Amino acid sequence: MRKFPSGATRDSDEDKPDYEGFLSSLVLKRFGEYMHKHRQLEDGTFRESDNWQQGIPRAVYIKSAFRHFMDWWLEHRGYPSRDGLEEALCALLFNVMGYLHEILVEDVKK
Repeated sequence: MRKFPSGATRDSDEDKPDYEGFLSSLVLKRFGEYMHKHRQLEDGTFRESDNWQQGIPRAVYIKSAFRHFMDWWLEHRGYPSRDGLEEALCALLFNVMGYLHEILVEDVKK
């Protein structure tokens, strides 16, 4: 039990994940900007932000991830890529997260 100078108490946080410490606010901010940018469809409308959670086949995620990994690798080696380094990293993050999401959803349904 933790006790604060104000007299308030809370349970210990020793065995709890430290999400704030594990994640980068800069990365999440940039990723959110990337995701928002890609919500707009060709006809000018916007898809829902959680549209991807409806289900995308893992094969689609892995093929896209490989394309964006190639962009990251090209940029790492000093060559230009399709959309630049930050876009490639955000896209790769999206595909990895989506792939993992599909695995976790499947596990929950078991």
